Amino acid sequence: MLVVSILWGCNYVVSAYLLREFSPILLALSRLVVTSLFLLSVGWMSRAVRKPTRREWMWLASVGLTSSLMYQIFYFVGLTHTSAGNAALIIALSPIATTSLAWVFLKEKVTGFKIAGALTALVGVAVIVLNGGKVTGVSRGDFFILLAMLTLAVSVLLIRKATETMKSIDVTIYSTLVGTALLFPAAGVEWAQGQLHASGNPLTWTLLIVVALIAQGLAGLWWNQGISVTGASTSAMFMNIPPFVAILVAYVALGDPIMLTQIAGGALIVIGVALSNKKLADKAIPTGTVAGG
Repeated sequence: MLVVSILWGCNYVVSAYLLREFSPILLALSRLVVTSLFLLSVGWMSRAVRKPTRREWMWLASVGLTSSLMYQIFYFVGLTHTSAGNAALIIALSPIATTSLAWVFLKEKVTGFKIAGALTALVGVAVIVLNGGKVTGVSRGDFFILLAMLTLAVSVLLIRKATETMKSIDVTIYSTLVGTALLFPAAGVEWAQGQLHASGNPLTWTLLIVVALIAQGLAGLWWNQGISVTGASTSAMFMNIPPFVAILVAYVALGDPIMLTQIAGGALIVIGVALSNKKLADKAIPTGTVAGG
């Protein structure tokens, strides 16, 4: 889960760059097509993917609709109207939403450590957002990113339900294929409106493919496996890490300024994640249990 969080933090910055060369829906679709081909090859090599039942297809379709279609559209459209930093910070609110939904709908136990960790991480996010007392303005893009955050929170719960009867690799492959198929009509609408455009630079396409393979393909497999092992609310706490990673990557790769308040906020986020996982870390993992990627 930690490795996935770091990859997703890098992904915010790379996605902001790619949106200079691609229209939002086409970018989302192109990345998902590459990811789907990668996952299909993984499933073919593992020879362990089974056909889902009718009830399992319901969960898979729901995961594909939320985590692939709705999240991708809201995220990339929102990112065209706001900064990568703002997007990362809004997505960082998803642990609070996920923990609340998991408590209500999945009856997951919310421990004192999880509450303390969530609040500490939320303070860290607030410190970064306030940026030394300066509140950034709210934009149309922020609203779309907020919708992306909510769909991401819901998708975590749906993945948790789907992995109760299916292996995480099966859930990842089938739900990604469903989401990819659903994105084709959305790309058609973008084309009909005359807004579809793609980069003609081979290096840019190479970057897109690499990000799709690593930040979506591998990260998706590890993320779903992590949810199946740790639960929805614990997994969600790791969503607080990408904003801090995005700030560091933007500083190193793009030369964006970094402030002491951002470092302090990032430290609080890391402490919050550690607190929320304290009980899990202190508990011995049974022999044979797979934890993480």
